[in-house]
Amino acid sequence: MDYEDAIAWIHSREKFKVKPGLKRMEWMMERLDHPEKKFKAVHIAGTNGKGSTLSFLRYILKEQEMSIGTFTSPYIEKFNERISVDGRPIEDEELAELVLRVKPLSEELRQTSLGEPTEFEIITAMAMLYFSEAPLDIVLIETGLGGRFDSTNILTPVLSLITNIGHDHMNVLGATIGEIAVEKAGIIKPDIPVVTGVKQQEAINVITKKARSCDSKVFRLGMDFEVTHRSSSDEGESFVFSNETFHSETYVSQMKGPHQVENAALALQAAEVLRSLGVQIDRSLYGKGTASTRWPARFEKVKDAPLTIIDGAHNEEGTSALVETVKRHYAGKKIVLVYSALEDKPVKKMLKQLESVVDTAYMTTFEFPRALKGHELAEYSEITETIAIEDYKQAIRKASFNVGEDGVLLITGSLYFISKVRKYFESKENS
Repeated sequence: MDYEDAIAWIHSREKFKVKPGLKRMEWMMERLDHPEKKFKAVHIAGTNGKGSTLSFLRYILKEQEMSIGTFTSPYIEKFNERISVDGRPIEDEELAELVLRVKPLSEELRQTSLGEPTEFEIITAMAMLYFSEAPLDIVLIETGLGGRFDSTNILTPVLSLITNIGHDHMNVLGATIGEIAVEKAGIIKPDIPVVTGVKQQEAINVITKKARSCDSKVFRLGMDFEVTHRSSSDEGESFVFSNETFHSETYVSQMKGPHQVENAALALQAAEVLRSLGVQIDRSLYGKGTASTRWPARFEKVKDAPLTIIDGAHNEEGTSALVETVKRHYAGKKIVLVYSALEDKPVKKMLKQLESVVDTAYMTTFEFPRALKGHELAEYSEITETIAIEDYKQAIRKASFNVGEDGVLLITGSLYFISKVRKYFESKENS
């Protein structure tokens, strides 16, 4: 089996099961001799900020000269990014070999009452196998959806981390903050510490109750550790972090936006908890790790002239953070938007948020099963100057021309869209 065949087979699996649960994962882990028990992991859930928090923590631990595995979703440029070691995606040949090992199990499982595993369960099993056979110090694992029934929840980590809770995937996770919090809190395990940045009292109550029932210590942002945002500049965000035993110097993060300061604080507190658990961590390297952190498609500059920013703000909370970042860094500038989103997202609400910073909007589409057409998005937009152009490359070219010398071209919406846009800006056709 070559790489292309392996990827095609993975993508041909079912996306979801009518009855969610961990039984299929438990069955596969048993047959694979429990790879999930053979490495030290940090498990990360949350509505927004999982990827950025994971990235801050990876760079912080990298400065400690540790070897770090990461399991993330979705990918930005290539599928292999989802399973990485020290920032290097798994090689094509290694991925194909993992599929050869997992495929027979999938076929065998299909013959049982449990049914064949989903695409994400397959990918998770591959990641667990890969990390169990690599010489890693720590593996950072991001949930795919929710937490309680997420396939990654077969882990017993050394630390659980819940970034925040907001309104996303409500058709699967629940209609209220409390219901969504129950799903995210499902990653909390007995006697395993929890770091969280949740703010809504309803969500805090759910998480603290679950932690209490598990005898797990909770570290809450704003209660057990603090972050003070000092300023926003071209260099990024400067801030100070503190907890009961440590008060930092001023750190600078190139990841722009006040929300990224909170993500950095969660990662720093996670490092502090790992330190208290006996992991050798030098606090004097925190600043260097924070300053070097990168994460693609999070308020990422992809071009200087005109200044072009891409951001995967695909839900209400992400859009709110994006708008706040634009206000802090580009107040008074002309903002031209290129936008594409999926039909299961609260598009009208997100465009309403963007209305406060956008002068001209180009609504477009891209090749994806649930992608709305440009003219459909235009009907949701109340931005005074809204133009529908179905070809996203043409929309970007028109918007680039319209921005002028001092304006900002902002491209956002679906992460799947941003993935295509990022490739476009790296290609010769945009040079």
